[in-house]
Amino acid sequence: MQFGAIARILGLLLALFSMTLLPPLMVAFWYGDGDTVTFAAAFLFTLFSGVFLWWPARRKRRELRVRDGFLVVVLFWTVLALYGSLPFYWSDNLNLNFASAAFESFSGLTTTGATVITGLDSLPHAILYYRQQLQWFGGMGIIVLAVAIMPMLGVGGMQLYKAETPGPVKDSKLTPRIAGTAKALWKIYFGLTVICALLYWAAGMSLFDAIGHAYTTIAIGGLSTHDASIGFFKSDTIELIASVFMFLGAVNFSLHFLAVKSFGKGEFPSNIPYFKDPEFRAFAGFILVIVTLTSIVLWSNSYYGDGVENILQAIFHGISIATTTGYSTEAFHVWPGMLPLLLIMSSFVGGCAGSTGGGMKVMRVLLLFKQGWREVQRLIHPNGVFLVKLGSRAVPEKVMESVWGFFATFVALFIVMMMLLLADGLDIVTAFSAVTACMNNLGPGLNKVAQNYQIISDFGKWVLSLAMLLGRLEIFTLLVLLSPEFWKK
Repeated sequence: MQFGAIARILGLLLALFSMTLLPPLMVAFWYGDGDTVTFAAAFLFTLFSGVFLWWPARRKRRELRVRDGFLVVVLFWTVLALYGSLPFYWSDNLNLNFASAAFESFSGLTTTGATVITGLDSLPHAILYYRQQLQWFGGMGIIVLAVAIMPMLGVGGMQLYKAETPGPVKDSKLTPRIAGTAKALWKIYFGLTVICALLYWAAGMSLFDAIGHAYTTIAIGGLSTHDASIGFFKSDTIELIASVFMFLGAVNFSLHFLAVKSFGKGEFPSNIPYFKDPEFRAFAGFILVIVTLTSIVLWSNSYYGDGVENILQAIFHGISIATTTGYSTEAFHVWPGMLPLLLIMSSFVGGCAGSTGGGMKVMRVLLLFKQGWREVQRLIHPNGVFLVKLGSRAVPEKVMESVWGFFATFVALFIVMMMLLLADGLDIVTAFSAVTACMNNLGPGLNKVAQNYQIISDFGKWVLSLAMLLGRLEIFTLLVLLSPEFWKK
């Protein structure tokens, strides 16, 4: 293990992260409503910590190996979240202990959207902006950003990229160089954010709210600048805009890149990459089923009286929860019948591989269903040879084994963390939904965690922070560090 090179990279990345504290500092200066000193102190402390790590190892420019990349990613996300908690911990407007501040920071960076903060409408603009920005940077991954704009790191970019990017398929590159791939993804990410912000602004949001909500919509984060979330604006137009961009944020960004590329060549719409992708088709069908079922239940119960309002609420909340965004306009946890559980369970599927969405990813769930159907066929025809295919291509057995391994590990860790919360005194509904919401990077849960997570003890917050990190790094990036063989020379 090249600890000197790892310390150098970690120091550089931490110094880079300190730069993200400058925009909320400028917001504090602009609005003058508090926390200027808080963000100035957090910026200086984070910057000097990064320099302190980097300076002794500044000349160690060795190429990172794969396991070095995993260690950098895990250390960086953990350290970054802890340093990211400083503005929350030091702010006199919040009065959070360190466990709560760290929980809020982990929630932001992992794009979970679970919160312990209330009274958002009366908080300083700098704190509100910072929460939104944390999710935006966490959405695509600051590691990928670092690889895109800091080639002077002198490390194996692919090792960082493969350890950080979500989804079961991580080896495909959109451009010949990994830095080019990261830049392409960030251009798409930034472009969608700008378009979303402009549409929000045109629909009636203030510019501050439009930028903040665009950050968390594209990042599939769900944090808001208001306690009432998107419901604060009471606008069907804003809800429809949010629904469209939540859906786009949960789609594989490689498909967005290919769509833009085909548009530039004049091949669009004759050559649309979306409908050729089996994962996208499965994802679109899944969202349609969730929205349809929700509409039927709300309509049959005349929950909103007017039929159109039932459909609009079903579209917005169906997409919001299924994509693991977590926005709300209503208290969906008190909806009739099986709807609250249906929506929470839909978050296990989440977004597509290569998206900012959480959950197990559509690709894995699709492969699990295909594998299940193959087992049925084998029972009927014991001597038959059946392949699992995505489109016209057969899926290698190695990929199927990794999907089953991920699923089994996911379930085992889910049960362990749920048991820990039950032992901590939570009821079964709260414990189940809290772990579901945090491990799937969703945010809102049911029962006592439907609105916020203030009721959770400090121990429970650390458990759920771990759940959020496991969900964001897709379990194995973190668990591989627990293997004794990982540390052998």
